[in-house]
This record gives sequence, C-alpha cells and structure tokens, in this order.
Amino acid sequence: MKTYMEQAIEEAQKGILSGEGGPFGSVIVKDGKVIGRGHNQVVKNNDPTCHGEIMAIRDACKNLQTFDLSGAVLYTTAYPCPMCLGAILWANIDAVYYGCTVEDTEKIGFRDSDFYKKIENGHITQFVHELSREECLRLYEEYQKLPDKKNY
Repeated sequence: MKTYMEQAIEEAQKGILSGEGGPFGSVIVKDGKVIGRGHNQVVKNNDPTCHGEIMAIRDACKNLQTFDLSGAVLYTTAYPCPMCLGAILWANIDAVYYGCTVEDTEKIGFRDSDFYKKIENGHITQFVHELSREECLRLYEEYQKLPDKKNY
C-alpha cells in the first residue's frame, strides 16, 4: 500500500505530465481513507486558485457533501501558500504534512516567499481598502435574520 505522501506525489506527477500546472499534489485522509485528491491545475483552467490543496479540498468536500473537513489530514508535496493555508483553516483540516519547503519552491521559480514577506511586512494594508461599510453591514443584518443560516 502506498503512503499518503506517495499518493500526493503521484497527483503532482499527473499534473506535470499533463501540463496542467506545477509540481503540486495533495491528498486528504479521514479515518484512514483518502477522501480527496488534487493537483495543480492553474494552467489547465487559467485559474490562479486551482492549487493542489484547493483542488483536493474541493474534491473531499464534494465526496463527503460537506464544507467541514474536521478530523481530516492533508498531505501535500510543498508547504502550502497563504491562499491554501487559508482554505485549509476554513475547511477545519486537523493537520498538514508537506514535502518541500517554501525555499525549495522558490528555487524552482515559484514566489510563495514573496507573499509571506508581504504579509509579514504589512503590505496587505497598502492595497486593501474599506468601502461602503454601512451598506454591507445591512447585508450582514439580513443574513443574521435567516432562520437556518450556517455560519462558517
């Protein structure tokens, strides 16, 4: 039986060989069973959000018919980028095991370290601006009134 990391590596190889994206693959496991798989499909879909971790999360959520992956573990070929870390946290995944580091990923031409530096240096506040807060707060009030809303 292949380890979960070996399966993540196979996912990454699928993406590389098909020209769909970079060398990033992931599998998500819950209760000893693989519930989601994914590899980078940024090039295939012309979509910068189609990272391996995101694709695996989408697959797992579809397979389990839920947006809550509590109790799951993600195996991925590289340390997740900030976007993927955010998605992992939103999905309530319990743990992440990764192969290559941010520095390894930078050496092959990817810029994850740039994003981490921008976050650390407060660069985000330079291009994120509040606008129409009162109008948007009314949306929140409307949502709060829903009887069977799901806060997530």
